[in-house]
Amino acid sequence: MTFDAVLFDRDGTLIRDVPYNGDPRLVEPLPGARELLDRLRTTGVRTGVVSNQSGIGRGLLSRTQVDAVNARVEALLGRFGTWQVCPHHPEDGCPCRKPEPGLVLAACAALGVAPERTAVVGDIEADVRAALAAGAHPIMVPTPVTRPEEVDRAPTVAADLHEVLALVTDNGVRTGGAKP
Repeated sequence: MTFDAVLFDRDGTLIRDVPYNGDPRLVEPLPGARELLDRLRTTGVRTGVVSNQSGIGRGLLSRTQVDAVNARVEALLGRFGTWQVCPHHPEDGCPCRKPEPGLVLAACAALGVAPERTAVVGDIEADVRAALAAGAHPIMVPTPVTRPEEVDRAPTVAADLHEVLALVTDNGVRTGGAKP
């Protein structure tokens, strides 16, 4: 299978996770992020970001600060076709906050792609569950904060972003609980 789009979680997936970051100067791309995105873009695969930003709902960040961080991400990693951000507090019960499918579905609509032809790359189970709920293909890239049981439950796991590139460009995602 080939993908029309690949959606990414922001923190811990594309950039180093700085909790509730509102400072663009702290944005640091993770190894392989630029190469992966450049390769996808040159092959015509659409890209987007789907990110929970509960710091807004918690009153720790403003939307302006989140937008400034996102602008810095684009300055370092290139332009994305869509940014879908959930600003809600985890207890708000909104349909967009991952693991709900709202962000993934909104990103697919904005990019004009079907969820079933979309991969979603993230570092925690909420990313995986959002992808599955939307009908997309999840790829987990664990970090030191990813719980082992989340990795065990993920249908597809990549060791790093370099492996993600192989998964999404080498005849699509290998399924069946592939683990690094």
